[in-house]
Amino acid sequence: MHATPQTAHRLSVAPMMDWTDRHCRVFHRLMTRRAMLYTEMVTAPAIVHGPKSRLLDYSAVEHPVALQLGGSDPGELAQAVQIARPWGYDEINLNCGCPSDRVQSGCFGAVLMERPALVADCVKAMQDQADVPVTVKCRIGVDDQDPCRVLPSFLETVSAAGVRHFIIHARKAWLQGLSPKENREIPPLDYDLVLRMKAEFPHLTICLNGGVTTLDQAKAFLDQGLDGVVIGRAAYHDPASVLIGADALWGEDHAPDPHTVVEAMKPYVAAHLQSGGRLHQITRHMLGLFTGRPGARGWRRVLSEGASRPGAGLALLDQALAEVSVAA
Repeated sequence: MHATPQTAHRLSVAPMMDWTDRHCRVFHRLMTRRAMLYTEMVTAPAIVHGPKSRLLDYSAVEHPVALQLGGSDPGELAQAVQIARPWGYDEINLNCGCPSDRVQSGCFGAVLMERPALVADCVKAMQDQADVPVTVKCRIGVDDQDPCRVLPSFLETVSAAGVRHFIIHARKAWLQGLSPKENREIPPLDYDLVLRMKAEFPHLTICLNGGVTTLDQAKAFLDQGLDGVVIGRAAYHDPASVLIGADALWGEDHAPDPHTVVEAMKPYVAAHLQSGGRLHQITRHMLGLFTGRPGARGWRRVLSEGASRPGAGLALLDQALAEVSVAA
């Protein structure tokens, strides 16, 4: 049984550029039936003008799955939502948190924290075209803003436009002088502020993002009253620790062995190869599966060295799996 989109937000895997593509999401779904999975951010102009199937296609097994959009033009965002509608995503998320230079120059991402009225216009336009919830992922503020003042005001303005669900990355974004990587690590985390927002806006669904690396931490935040927790890099680099057993957050006992996960990926890998895809396009997301377990290094080495070679296929996956089986 899959989670309903209404409850899936208890744990989500964060949208991560170049990482949470459709292959990664299928792999993650085999470890958790319940958690919400997010696409990489796709810009509204890309959907309006670009190759729609390549940007929007995904596998039915990925549900519940959310599409994250980037943009700041209400009309263009509405058009992107309208185009994406037949694909049947469970949620549409507007990115108001990404600090990259590319994003600033396009006036979307974290820079939108400075323009809550524009965000309200954007989500209103998106909701008019959406048949699923429109949600917002934001920061606690940017640059010299005072988060204690800016964040509640942002939530008030945007929720007045109809948004009921916010994912708050508990760090400021520094748009001047810090790289996107530094923006994930240097500004201090302010979990108390996010908890305060839940107390101040009890009618909103408030999910926390930033710095959470374990299920125990996630559970502690849920126990403190937050509606959900979003885990990013830890879920990618050590997926077994974060995602296997995550369904217990919904009271469900689903915890497949990592070997079973690899076996379950094989039909998907075979179909991808059959359609002309390359093995490394999938296995690059699987390198961390055995992190901390005997044979993990061998598993990574076999896949890293061999998966991008022409003709690499299921035999290489078996060879990598043998490294772990022998070590165990």
